[in-house]
Parts: sequence; structure tokens; C-alpha cells
Amino acid sequence: MFWSQYLSPPWNGVAAGITAAALLLGFVGLSAFLAIWAERKVSGRIQDRLGPSRVGPFGLLQSLADAIKLIAKEDHAPAGADRWLFRLAPYLAFAASFTAFLALPFGKDLVAAELQTAAFFVLAVLSSEVFGVVLAGYSSASKWALFGSIREAAQMVSYEVPRSLGVVTPVCLMGSLNLHQIARGQEGWFWNWNVFHDPFTWLAFFVFFVTVTAGCKRAPFDLAEAESELVAGFHTEYSGFRWSVFFLAEYGSMFAVSALASLLYLGGWHSGLLPFEPTERWGLFWGNLLNVTVFIAKCWLLVLVMMWLRWTLPRLRIDQVMETCLFYLLPINCVLLGGVCVWLLLVPPGAAAAVRAVLAWGTLAAMLLLAVSLLRPLPANARRGQLPGAWQPVRQ
Repeated sequence: MFWSQYLSPPWNGVAAGITAAALLLGFVGLSAFLAIWAERKVSGRIQDRLGPSRVGPFGLLQSLADAIKLIAKEDHAPAGADRWLFRLAPYLAFAASFTAFLALPFGKDLVAAELQTAAFFVLAVLSSEVFGVVLAGYSSASKWALFGSIREAAQMVSYEVPRSLGVVTPVCLMGSLNLHQIARGQEGWFWNWNVFHDPFTWLAFFVFFVTVTAGCKRAPFDLAEAESELVAGFHTEYSGFRWSVFFLAEYGSMFAVSALASLLYLGGWHSGLLPFEPTERWGLFWGNLLNVTVFIAKCWLLVLVMMWLRWTLPRLRIDQVMETCLFYLLPINCVLLGGVCVWLLLVPPGAAAAVRAVLAWGTLAAMLLLAVSLLRPLPANARRGQLPGAWQPVRQ
């Protein structure tokens, strides 16, 4: 509507598309900039060290220093590599991650392209990231890169099945593939969110989060790096700027799948603390300002949990990762999907409302207890032979 005041068709649509793409590209770049800093800070705190603290306030400019270093590095390609495919692969991986943002609503009517099949579209474009991974390994003329790409492709393709089933569960509840409509259906208090609809959706959220974490190639599901060597898998032969594009795609995918989980299960842009839609009371600008803030905060919280898992759990072997997917997550998702359908058909509304309240308030109480335990200060000293905050030694 804005560009229609100055341009006639089809140029108003072209200008609107370029504007939306530029805004999303800037958002993805800024998110990756902050995610790199957050990754280092989270890992530093978990490992009892400071993390970035010298470059800028709180080390916030560390990501900028890393970007300058990577741009200044030599853009090297192996002698036997397929140079055209070698140079194309990182941009193909990033394009898949970036395209998913086109269908993600950040607030009411605040979406680049509202699609009636948005949930399917996001899954489809995120799945196409595997082509960049395979091309990177295939074109590098290195057996280590090829092995890493095949391992990673096997993981990503396998986890698409339970991830898709995790999307089908809220779609069955709301009766729509439109992410905007699914989020609008969770308007109001936080107990209206899909995650609290019944015990099956409550469990489905956690299973879905595990599958999307594995789909993003994040540890402990990181199969690009093998157990017996210190190579980087499919991007072993990359350096400089193109190496950073792969990580830009990874951090973009992390935010995209977190946004998808928020829209499907966690109320989308709704804070859960207001019984109304903010844009209907406070206007489009101020209401959507609150909506966007809440939505980004939810997504960043899930991204931080992914980082927390990476620096807490050890990397699994490839057989353990594939067994977890095919023998556990896939049948569990099938059972949960069937349970949701049976719940909708057989459970009376009164009993369903009571269970919803128990799940919502019980989860809130558990999260408050977790926050209190995390914020509780550890003892400053301990007796000889003990570590502050560690378990007491077993005495014979």
C-alpha cells in the first residue's frame, strides 16, 4: 500500500518485494551478529570463563572483529575442486535459510508473504539447505569433506520426517497450514497456547524442539565433524567469507525453526499476559511493536536453549543419532499425533479445560523454580577437597 502511492503496477510490487527482502536480510544478519557473540558468552559462562570482554562493551564487537578477519582471509579453493559448484554451495545453503523468513509472521499482518500453506513452505525451503551441504562436500575434491557431507545429509533428511510430524500436530488442532491463522488462534492468556492444549501437545513441543535442533546440525547432533579427526566436515576446504556464509545459514536456520516452534506451540507474537490483541486496542504501530518484541524474545530464548544444549551435552555417534531418530522420535511423534486426534474426539470440554489449566500453571511453576535455582548464588568458598557448588565427595 505504501509503494502504491508512488509507483504503478507492477513496479509497486517489485519495490515492496525488495523492501521486504532488505528488511529480512538485515534482520538475519543482525541476528547472526548477536548469535555469534551470545554463543561465545554462553559457552564461556558454562565453562566458567568470561568469554568476549575486550572488543567493545561486554565484548559486543567481537562478531565485527571476526567478520573483518574472515573477509581479509584468502578465498581459497582446492586445485581439483569444481570451482563453480564450490563457490555456489554456501550461497545455496544460505538462500534456503533466508527464504524461510518470507512466510514467518512477526506480528499481526506483519509478514513478507502470507501463504495459506506457510507451514509446509517453511519446512520445504529449510529442507533444501541439504543441497548446499552435499554440493560443498562433493565439489571440494576431498574425501573428508565428502564423508562429512554424506553424514550430514543422512541426518538432515532423516530428521525431516519426525520434524514434519511435529508440525502436523498443531495443524490438526487449528485446521490450517497458515502460520498467521495458527498464531491468531492462540490469542489471549498463555493457557490458550497450543503447547498447553493437552498432554500430547505438551510432549510434542519438546520432541519437535529436539528434531529441529538436530535438523540445524547443532551439537549434540553435529555429525559434520567425525569422532576420530579434527576436520570440519563438509566445509573443511572453505575459508574466509564463504566459510562464514555457512555459519550465517546455520544461525539463520536456528532462528527460523525457533520462530516456527513459537508460532506453532508458544502463541506466536502473543505475550500470554493480555486477553486481547494489542493492535486492536493500541493501534497498528504500537501494538505490533509489542508483538514483534515478544516474538523475537521467544525465538531468542529457544536459540539460547540450543546453545545451552550444545555446550552441556557431548556429541553423539552417528549410529546413536540415527537410532534416536528412527527408533524413538519417529514412533513417539506418531503416537503423539494419534493421541491428539483421539483427545479432540473423546475428551469433553470441561475435562480438557481442567487439564489445560494444570499443564499451564504447572509449567509456569516449574519454570519459576528453575529460574530461582539458576539465579541462586553459589557458595564463595568450601572446605578443603571440595569445589564450590559441586556435589559433596563420597566418604568411604
